[in-house]
Amino acid sequence: MDQIHTDSVRRKYNRVALIYDLMESPMEMHKFDKHRRMVWSHARGKTLEVGVGTGKNIPYYPDNTSVTGIDFSERMLAKAVKRKEKLHHPVELRLMDAQRMDFPDNSFDTVVSTCVFCTVPDPILGLREIKRVCKPAGQVLMLEHVRSCRPLLGPLMDIINPVVRSLIGTNINRDTQNNIRQAGLQIKSVTPLWSDILFLIEALPGK
Repeated sequence: MDQIHTDSVRRKYNRVALIYDLMESPMEMHKFDKHRRMVWSHARGKTLEVGVGTGKNIPYYPDNTSVTGIDFSERMLAKAVKRKEKLHHPVELRLMDAQRMDFPDNSFDTVVSTCVFCTVPDPILGLREIKRVCKPAGQVLMLEHVRSCRPLLGPLMDIINPVVRSLIGTNINRDTQNNIRQAGLQIKSVTPLWSDILFLIEALPGK
């Protein structure tokens, strides 16, 4: 893991934390709340949210789950704490890097991420950590976006990607499915949610 790169991305998220929800508002307008609700409806048992950000998923946590949320940005996490307090939700929030988690092996029944692994500096390292902390019979639920294969949209994303990376360190063109396989997770299903960009990926930790 390149700690310098990680620290650079963390600083970028700390810098934009105050306006991050506003920055995401165009995406939220495209039924994203519906996608969040759908992903979280599959969660069960002791659950980890990787990259809790400003806590936008907190309203969708199922009542039958015990959720821990982590994020490596202090200022993003501070906004999540405020959202938690406003909603009176018992979620445990912890400052932690997804690439190096403090949890013991086999800690969680479910691990969830929503548009996080476009940003984790070393995605395969982070995914290996998910595999480690997820119970062998557990599940991994990922709402993630990838580069479009469409002739106009794909090249447009190529043009936009360097700008987005310079602002907040996000790579909108990652091959997340391939990264999941390289990390040793087993993809159970892939459900397209918006065009060929946004997907729900269900994976198993395997052996």
